[in-house]
Amino acid sequence: MSVIQQGTATLRKAKKITVKTCLDNPFVFQWKTIDGKDMHFILQTLEERIKRVGLKKIESPRKKKRSLTKKQMERKCDASTNELPKEEETESHQQKPGWTDISIRRQLAIGVNEVTKALERNELLLLLVCKSAKPAMITSHLIELSASRATPAGQVPRLSETVAPLLGLTSILALGFKKQSDKFTETIEAIIPKIPALEVPWFQYRTEESVAYADTDSSENEEPDELAEALGDELTSQKRKRTESNQPDLSNVILQPLKIKKLVPNPNKIKKPPRKKKKAFSA
Repeated sequence: MSVIQQGTATLRKAKKITVKTCLDNPFVFQWKTIDGKDMHFILQTLEERIKRVGLKKIESPRKKKRSLTKKQMERKCDASTNELPKEEETESHQQKPGWTDISIRRQLAIGVNEVTKALERNELLLLLVCKSAKPAMITSHLIELSASRATPAGQVPRLSETVAPLLGLTSILALGFKKQSDKFTETIEAIIPKIPALEVPWFQYRTEESVAYADTDSSENEEPDELAEALGDELTSQKRKRTESNQPDLSNVILQPLKIKKLVPNPNKIKKPPRKKKKAFSA
């Protein structure tokens, strides 16, 4: 609708309403609750293993600068000349900022963003999510992702409270263990049976079936690469069985001929300019 203002001959077009398209999901996904005994067991095993490994992030201390007077500056200069060797000794004892062991850090995926990327690349054996994540949609997308990759995943209360201070972090909403994690193989095998299977309607298989290697009589000294290979073989066999069972019967299907009305060459993908409306001139 065009609006004409009084006293002027200019036309103003009404603002266009912006339309945003979004894809909604008819299903509502929720994490399954873990029993109290299983929760305490998971937290205790994680705490003991992290303490043994000694992985921690050390941050550089921040010093606050204050405006000093002339007398304070003179006193500071006199004290600095006398305490130079003491400062050198303290700096030598202080650790460098960063992770204590980078090789062990690469075996973990910490945080929602890092866990999401690792799941998309199918690099995780186990995923744990903290229940304190608010809003819930921050971690809800990990249910479908972990189910599509057949990765065991569960929501553990108090995960951030117990694990974050051990690693030197403020909070941890998601913690993933990668396939090449030789330092956490025992903890993964102990935690996986305590996690309930995820239920996603369009996936017929369960995550518990993909983790059958944890229940087999595997020796304690078995390498993590062999575990990853066994898991990959089981996943491929499950995918083949699923595709064979879901293939439709194409015996009664009749293909119709394709009719092409008109071919218009447009290699540069040039769009047609809009047609200009002819204005009617009044005599």
